[in-house]
Amino acid sequence: MKWNLPNALTAARIAFIPILIVVFYLPFAWTNWACMIVFVLACVTDWLDGWFARRWQQTSAFGAFLDPVADKLMIATALILLIERDPSFSMSLATIVIIGREITISALREWMSEIGQRKAVRVAAIGKIKTIAQMIAIGFMLFREPLFGLPIYAIGKVLLYVAAALTLWSMFKYLSAAWPILKGELPSDSNEQR
Repeated sequence: MKWNLPNALTAARIAFIPILIVVFYLPFAWTNWACMIVFVLACVTDWLDGWFARRWQQTSAFGAFLDPVADKLMIATALILLIERDPSFSMSLATIVIIGREITISALREWMSEIGQRKAVRVAAIGKIKTIAQMIAIGFMLFREPLFGLPIYAIGKVLLYVAAALTLWSMFKYLSAAWPILKGELPSDSNEQR
């Protein structure tokens, strides 16, 4: 495996996870700011690694594997931390929906890849919109404090519910696309065996 900037940025996103956890529990007035900054930096690496990989044609199998893992680990970690601060039914439900969807679709993509049908469940626009809504929601909720008179945490929570709804919608779309194959109806142009 050749180490390059996109892979380094992805690895940096994983390195931000323990930093986020430590900062989250610090007993200082600036902790919310620091949590939000760490999370935003992780989100920026998510955008930059893909941009550099495409621009410099440095895509790799390792990067394709590690990038979604890094994303899911960061999102899951942040959501679990947020539940500790707000152990409500609605937060727990949104978190379960988001993490459950990620596990389900990751397993579906892996299985579809094994049978040569990965294109049937490629990333769709709804998945990208869901990711953006999640990132903004979590960033706002980690910041937590009102800003310019705006209830940042409440806005983040509403956006998290929107993200959870988009999560269900995107999961339905992926499962619908894969349903014929899940029922055993492989397309006629598929020559790959399981």
